[in-house]
Amino acid sequence: MSLTRDFSEISAITGVSGVSGVSRGSGFDAATLADVGGKAANLGELTRAGLPVPPGWVLTTDAYRQAADGLDLTPGDGLAERARRHLLQVAVPGPVREAIVKAYAGLGADVPVAVRSSATAEDLPFASFAGQQDTFLNVVGAEAVLDAVRRCWASLWTDRAVAYREAEGIGHAGVRLAVVVQVMVDARVAGVLFTADPVTGRRHQAVVDAAPGLGEAVVSGAVNPDRFVVLGGEVRERHAGDKRLSVRPLPGGGVEHVEHVERVESVGDAERGETGGLCLTDAQVLDLAALGARVEDHYGAPQDIEWAIDPDGTLWLTQARPITTLYPLPEPARPGLRVHLSLNVAQGVMGPFTPMGVSAFNLVSSGAASLFGHGPADPLDGPAFLAEAGQRLWIDLTTPVRSRMGRAVLTRLMPLGEARAAAVVRELVHDPRLSVVQTSRRPFLRGLRRFARRVHAPARVRDALLSPARALAHAARVGEALDRRLDLPADATPAQRLDHAERVLGGLFPAIVSVMPIVITGYALLGLAARLAGLRVGDLQDVLRAVPNNPTTEMDLELWDLATRIEPEPFREASAAELARRYLAGELPPRAQRGIAAFLDKYGHRGVAEIDLGVPRWSDDPTHILGVLANYLRIDAGSGLAPAALFAKGARAARAETDRAAALAAGKGRWRAPVVRFALGRTRAYAGLRELPKFYAVRTIAAVRHSLRAVGDHLVRTGVLDTADDVYFLRLEEARSALAGGDLRDLVRERRAAYERESRRRHVPRIMLSDGTEPEALAGPAPEGALTGTPASAGTVTGVARVVLDPTGAHLEPGEILVCPSTDPGWTPLFLTAGGLVMEMGGAMSHGAVVAREYGIPAVVGIPDATGRITTGQEITVDGAAGTVTARSGDEPR
Repeated sequence: MSLTRDFSEISAITGVSGVSGVSRGSGFDAATLADVGGKAANLGELTRAGLPVPPGWVLTTDAYRQAADGLDLTPGDGLAERARRHLLQVAVPGPVREAIVKAYAGLGADVPVAVRSSATAEDLPFASFAGQQDTFLNVVGAEAVLDAVRRCWASLWTDRAVAYREAEGIGHAGVRLAVVVQVMVDARVAGVLFTADPVTGRRHQAVVDAAPGLGEAVVSGAVNPDRFVVLGGEVRERHAGDKRLSVRPLPGGGVEHVEHVERVESVGDAERGETGGLCLTDAQVLDLAALGARVEDHYGAPQDIEWAIDPDGTLWLTQARPITTLYPLPEPARPGLRVHLSLNVAQGVMGPFTPMGVSAFNLVSSGAASLFGHGPADPLDGPAFLAEAGQRLWIDLTTPVRSRMGRAVLTRLMPLGEARAAAVVRELVHDPRLSVVQTSRRPFLRGLRRFARRVHAPARVRDALLSPARALAHAARVGEALDRRLDLPADATPAQRLDHAERVLGGLFPAIVSVMPIVITGYALLGLAARLAGLRVGDLQDVLRAVPNNPTTEMDLELWDLATRIEPEPFREASAAELARRYLAGELPPRAQRGIAAFLDKYGHRGVAEIDLGVPRWSDDPTHILGVLANYLRIDAGSGLAPAALFAKGARAARAETDRAAALAAGKGRWRAPVVRFALGRTRAYAGLRELPKFYAVRTIAAVRHSLRAVGDHLVRTGVLDTADDVYFLRLEEARSALAGGDLRDLVRERRAAYERESRRRHVPRIMLSDGTEPEALAGPAPEGALTGTPASAGTVTGVARVVLDPTGAHLEPGEILVCPSTDPGWTPLFLTAGGLVMEMGGAMSHGAVVAREYGIPAVVGIPDATGRITTGQEITVDGAAGTVTARSGDEPR
């Protein structure tokens, strides 16, 4: 095999993929990547597509393999330094040296070249590695090229490259480095072009950064460049940078950094009037945008492009890579501008869904749509309002946003569950592209009547008003009926199990939602009581503390009770993982072993991200809940921080708040006081039921998960899958097809790898338009000083922040303030040791806010990037009434 390959010999793409949602740019040829790396593969692909790429060649990874022979890759401290030293000191192998000299001579006599790394994990659709390895510009002469090649090899082992690979989950041992050698463009002006806006996410909005000289000044951030924004074939924005530094090639090789005392106004005097001090004319900007569109169209995905314009005015592409930071667009795409709300964010599940989890949610949501008369033809497809992107689910809000009645409902109800999303929607209604097209109330009222009739809402409301016993009995009967539906013979066939899963999941929502009219009645009576007392609803938050009939609160208190009864050892010494190992092996002390088994028998269906059928439950892996139990043992049972004491304190505060509201109401009329007491009594009786539908849903999902594992066992025995848990990386229809045989192991491996990559994604938009725009990114920065969010639970607390991104194994000292992206019930055991709560997501009625109020801990939700702007160990003050978080003087949040 040749050690060098010309760009024109390289094709990076195997062809257009037929898989829905997979762009052409993701079909990279694995053999090509292994041979020449990502950067060279892209340059070769662009060359073969007829795009203007300077000529060049690539030294293949086989050359690196020869040079790296004998490299000690033993993991541990010093790995990066050892590898760099070896590659910088090793002699270039003879055949490699000969190939480099020959290929360089083929470009011309002592022609200036750029020498760039091209790693096998670089410029990929999911990981760009931009700037992680080194580039050497204006390299002149064969010996200089040889030296630059050696330094490129060594740059595979810079500390930053090693850290990046580890963050992306890419193993060191399998990474190789090719080296690109490309004729230098004598750049008059150069820079970077993004074919989609990398900040707002808007697709087909080109952003150009440009500065005089070589593009290195722009890429490295050493200069404040001119910036241009192109949309719809027009230059929409122009921003002049100071351009006080430029990078210029030196005669004989190397570059110099030239500082300019005054701003560089333009590239040439003749164009100064036309550009207005900018280094590109509008015509050049539009040419760049058009060229970028050709590159994007070729790859089928937005691109990050480096370019240069030579003294003759010729435009060159020097590099192209996918923009990996953009969030994928929802599929299937629908015509017109659409508004999508992240269901994951709204549910407090930041990670991706497993394929089986998506199937389950499609079935459940299809059942929900059917209540309003909009069920899909095939429930497995999910309703029309549900889309998928980034292995997460999105709710299409376009229809209500463009409806007069829908807007009224959204703006009133969304603040209760997702305050930040509600604020975005309030701004979106002013977008002329989302003007009202449905002015009639009749479609909404028709759907509402159908829903109310299907769930027997009038009867449920009547019971809630007249007979709490009947209302609560109905809520209990819903759970009992669901449990009966879960009965399945132990010897059920795989096909019967799949039929059962579809039947149970499809009917789940109509069953559990019948509890909600009771809950809504309770909150409506809260609003009535507030009005009669002359208060705002937010003034009566204490009424919602320590409410009964909440399965999540009951679960947490039972876990606390268990902590008071079990043997304290080994919980005070062993790690959560070790405790789990001992429990599963039956090696914990007797009371602990029995107590934990009883707790998991009742609540083992719960877990973190529990709405995804594909994720483990506490009964599958008790590590998290045993870690929480160990935390509880750190609390003095006689202190005011004990959960039972906090709950009792909350109940007293609720009674006092009721007395206060009744007294205020009495001052406005004698009849008002008893009505307020009646209303608030009903509110407390039913508010806890808010958590009951999800409790039932998760119990059902966990039972289906357990049943489907038996299907996985069958598919392992028939050679379709490697492990039983692989069944969760199939969709229901795929599992059914697999019963006939086949081999899906490669498909599952690909999906698991994609799932792991998506699990590392830190940013998920709350609301995203179908053109990729994140409306929140269009807003200005948060005010200086305090971080502001939505008040969620009144009270003020000052304490040490503890940033937690994943509750599994998390440790929270009593009184610490929990700072997290969002929460679902799997997080709530941590609340009992928390002094306060700060969340990036949620509204006043979101899960975390409700539980925080019940536990009486101050809470603020909806603070953008709270987990990034607050650091563990920082002392902060949470004001749950004002909705602010402030830091100790001199230590402000970022």
